[in-house]
Amino acid sequence: MLVLQARRSTQPLLILFFVFMCIDVESIGINWGTMATHQLPPDMVVQMLKNNGINKIKLFEADNKILTALSGTDIEVMLAIPNDMLAEMSGDNGVAAAYWVKENVTQYTYNSAVNISITFVYAIDCLLFVLKNQFQYRISCPIGFLSKLYRVSWYVAVGNEPFHETHNGIYFNVTLPALRNIQNALNDAGLGSKIKATVPFNADVYFSPDWNPVPSGGDFRPDIRDLIIQLVQYLSENGSPFTINIYPFLSLYRNENFPKEFAFFDGANMPVQDGDAKYTNLFDAYLDTLLWALRRAGYPNMQIIVGEIGWPTDGDKHANVAYAKRFNEGLIQHILSGRGTPVRRGEIEIYISSLFDENCKILVHGTFERHWGILEYDGKPKYDINLSGNQAKKGLIGAQNVQYLSNCTSLGYGSYGNHLTPHKIPGMVLTCLTCIVRRVTRKAGTVISLVWQKRLWNTSTE
Repeated sequence: MLVLQARRSTQPLLILFFVFMCIDVESIGINWGTMATHQLPPDMVVQMLKNNGINKIKLFEADNKILTALSGTDIEVMLAIPNDMLAEMSGDNGVAAAYWVKENVTQYTYNSAVNISITFVYAIDCLLFVLKNQFQYRISCPIGFLSKLYRVSWYVAVGNEPFHETHNGIYFNVTLPALRNIQNALNDAGLGSKIKATVPFNADVYFSPDWNPVPSGGDFRPDIRDLIIQLVQYLSENGSPFTINIYPFLSLYRNENFPKEFAFFDGANMPVQDGDAKYTNLFDAYLDTLLWALRRAGYPNMQIIVGEIGWPTDGDKHANVAYAKRFNEGLIQHILSGRGTPVRRGEIEIYISSLFDENCKILVHGTFERHWGILEYDGKPKYDINLSGNQAKKGLIGAQNVQYLSNCTSLGYGSYGNHLTPHKIPGMVLTCLTCIVRRVTRKAGTVISLVWQKRLWNTSTE
């Protein structure tokens, strides 16, 4: 435990409070997706992140312009490898994985371009700041306690929801080998202690049975349980977190009879009792169901990151600005409170979905998929919300000095809820074609790049 000896007994508690307050603010990040035909310049987005006190972001693919824009900032990054690259990352004795790490991680970290600081250092800085303004203290702080404050702040996300049922199992055999190859590549680059590989899973990889529909009944899906446990074992052995995407909105979307108030953090519905645990919101119930599943698998202390969570503003009768504001405000207050969940008290690390609307996202799950953004595509806030934890800041600060192109195509985003009218149909078609071209060229570019990288690698090692 942390022992602080001082002239006044109330001061140690004050210092400890400030340390954990500093850590809590760092718990909230945001997803920065780029599946859109109209994107703001990365430099402008990064400045907007800084203006709003957002210090953590998750990217769904490596983008040189974005990573360059993040250079020299204190913004922490989780960088993802798309699902369509998992097969490539899983083979060739790790050659493709090594090149991916070299091109997208190593050059930025060793050039001190993208922040790889750790929360431990930040916590100590907060502590020293307080000490300067208080009485002199003698501090005894065993290493075991300090290690709990240590947290890497760079992650590589290997795929995104690769075991989702809509993928029909095509990533079952490549996800774990890809994870191993990426972590090995990070280790070989001398970054393994600072940067950890993880896999963001969707919440349908675990469940509670009908005969025991409470969090304590949680277990992994029978058809993938053995595979999930292998992945969990590897994550645990390497000190990597288990990343989960949680969307309470989907419970309302899929079930008209679901108690709506339970999806929010300020709902008035009756709590769900599970033994001694009481649940007043779906987020806590979802998270604790996972913790019970991990406990059953033999990993009760696994670190958890919530890789995606949010509420859409369009595309369904339950998707609107009022509900999105209500949910995200409640979520932020819940996270910053430090209460945790009934099963695990303390800090929860989350990434809110998402920064912008993305009009090129596929609509397999619903038209709401294009409307998770807290900002419009041009960087205008959809609603006021404070993401930084700084009570002195009120509302979102939008993108500054945005330049608009002339309206020569009547371009409309064309998805449900965007007020599509007949004269916008040509624009909708153009938008769809642009999205298709974007996906095809990205994938083709990735394949071509990896082919040349492997040739160069083989040449350099001969």
